Amino acid sequence: MSMDAATAWAEAMKFENRPNPYPYFEELRKTPVAKVSDKTYVVTGYPEAVALSHDPRISSDISRSPSGLFGEKQTHLESTEAAQARDSSMLVSDPPDHDKMRRQFMRHFGPPHSPGLIPSMEGMVTDLANDLLDKVRARGGNRMDVVDDFSYPIPVSVIFRVLGAPIADEPMFHSWVTDFMQGADVGPQADTDEGRAATAKAATSMAELGSYVHDLVERLSREPGPGLLSAALHDDGPDGPVSKPVAESNALLLMVAGHDSTVNTISNCVMTMLRNKGAWDLVRNSPELIPRTIEEVQRLQSAVQFFPSRWATADIEIAGTRIPTGSAVFLVWAAANRDPRRFANPDRFDPTRQDNEHLGFGSGIHTCFGGPLARLEINIALEVFLRRVRSPRLVVDPPPYRHNQVFRGPRHLWVDFASIAD
Repeated sequence: MSMDAATAWAEAMKFENRPNPYPYFEELRKTPVAKVSDKTYVVTGYPEAVALSHDPRISSDISRSPSGLFGEKQTHLESTEAAQARDSSMLVSDPPDHDKMRRQFMRHFGPPHSPGLIPSMEGMVTDLANDLLDKVRARGGNRMDVVDDFSYPIPVSVIFRVLGAPIADEPMFHSWVTDFMQGADVGPQADTDEGRAATAKAATSMAELGSYVHDLVERLSREPGPGLLSAALHDDGPDGPVSKPVAESNALLLMVAGHDSTVNTISNCVMTMLRNKGAWDLVRNSPELIPRTIEEVQRLQSAVQFFPSRWATADIEIAGTRIPTGSAVFLVWAAANRDPRRFANPDRFDPTRQDNEHLGFGSGIHTCFGGPLARLEINIALEVFLRRVRSPRLVVDPPPYRHNQVFRGPRHLWVDFASIAD
């Protein structure tokens, strides 16, 4: 296959190539930093992605970006995004604002101030995973949808508990996020009638989610409750409490980011183990391989494929390419994770792979804040699934995919099984 970078990028973004964008990323990697349109540069090489993710000339502050959030077009999501950009979340901010926000939330999330939060979720996740499999068993039959029946409910329940949002609101949240994922399109299909309709619906749903989070923050600022949001709003730490706008934009980020990629990774782990002959039994019989399996699946099927919010604040020379000031820069983790310059046999699933410093959780100052919690959830979920689900096999491979190019994962993952053990 030989094509120019712009064509390879357009192909990688097409919905029909969602099950396997990797050949197009491979094509792009021949030019590790490639210009794909007037103001957009795509980074697919591992050393280049790491270098740029640590480069202070690469900004994440979309409120200042000349290229807009999804590359150069001021897209359909702009209205909502523009509103959010004014009081940005840590994901779309630069230091020093980014660092302060991250500290204010991290204080109530992890060590040293809150070392107990993540370990305290272990019992909850174990119970959830078992309850979900009990429901599948009680329903009867020998088929389940791993996404709806198992991998979706776990992370959502956990993030609602962590943030202090009422779990009764989850069905509303589910439909808003589904609309957003359907409409957030950075590919050639965005400019069709169907694409524009999905976009409009996504904007409406995001506005509704935004006002839901606004009300939640208002309530918690008046009446403190359990959870991270309330703790940050009423903090007596060195940086003081967060403002309501900062609480809102970060709550929105943590709600969406805090469940979505974890759902995809649990589904991707089941899919990848069942897709590779012998892998299921190997990991089932050696559960100590579960953590390494998760890292390998994150490398191979990165739940966040790339991030479309970075841009160059200066001219940057890298890998023989000049990125001019003001260009959008897409760091394609999914492509860097399969760079043969960094990983031997990069397309091969190897649950025993030792040297696996993948970029599935990003790199640099924006490395995934929730990585430690995600790893705990996925680990426990897989442990329970491997132990209890007997002789599973994929019904359809590849499964149908969700529309979104950034947050890539199966929409459904049907599995037939012999039985579900106690």
